[in-house]
Amino acid sequence: MSAIVVSNLRVQYGRKVAVDDVSFAVEEGEVFGVLGPNGAGKTTTVECIAGLREPTGGSISVHGLDPRRDAAELHRILGVQLQKSEMPDRLRVAEAMELYASFYDDHADWRELLAELDLSAQADSPFASLSGGQKQRLSIALALVGNPRVAVLDELTTGLDPAARRDTWGLVEQVRARGVTVVLVTHFMEEAERLCDRLALIDGGRLVALDTPAALVARAGAGQKVRFRPTTPLDDRVLTALPEVASVERHGSQVQVTGTGNLVHAVTSALARNRIVAADLRAEPAGLEDAFLALTGRRFDHPSP
Repeated sequence: MSAIVVSNLRVQYGRKVAVDDVSFAVEEGEVFGVLGPNGAGKTTTVECIAGLREPTGGSISVHGLDPRRDAAELHRILGVQLQKSEMPDRLRVAEAMELYASFYDDHADWRELLAELDLSAQADSPFASLSGGQKQRLSIALALVGNPRVAVLDELTTGLDPAARRDTWGLVEQVRARGVTVVLVTHFMEEAERLCDRLALIDGGRLVALDTPAALVARAGAGQKVRFRPTTPLDDRVLTALPEVASVERHGSQVQVTGTGNLVHAVTSALARNRIVAADLRAEPAGLEDAFLALTGRRFDHPSP
């Protein structure tokens, strides 16, 4: 059963089209990722799902509710952690939880929720004193205090250090384990690959592809990558002439080769024929960033047009 159905969604501001004819369905109990570069239309899309933004066209259903027509009912089953969630500096964690719990008839025990999210020790701490990771945990706790069936988490780990980011990933998995359907907005490839059952890849306001992370990589024919540092000057044509090679990129002193087939053997053999040693050689499967490049023709780290 689909928890969310988005059909032909369009959002336009004057002449600018932010979301253009986007359609997808989110199945109950899954972590559904909305992935794309900055400016792609991700946040606009989920704000429409949450009833926080009025679409220009199309329709949205969240467990049978229309976000525009059934806003009051929707807010009882949907929790939202926005991209930028701020609170008064002096508001204490326990006060924020108690306040949010009062908005719902059937709310969770917020003390248990703080314990589950490892925030009990910060219950009497003011918001301003929390670390970035603790603020994100509090955002998740506030999104869950109403016992939602669906949680929308927008750019959950932006600004966090790598350790805090991985801790937060574990929290998302805990949310899913509670039986909550999760819509996760992100522009971090590793995060999407780690957490999401399926991904909607959005670029320039349009849906580019929709599938599991592994299937997106396979569909794009992104293949694999070989990275190395040549010990002597290397003419890229030595590698681009190989049928297995799709592209050759330079990152400082490092060369990255993307391709298919027996790529490692093809590259190392070509280098050996030209008496070039590949130092620090590393082979790895292609990922979502390579899939994005194959599907859109441009790199992921470039903002959407």
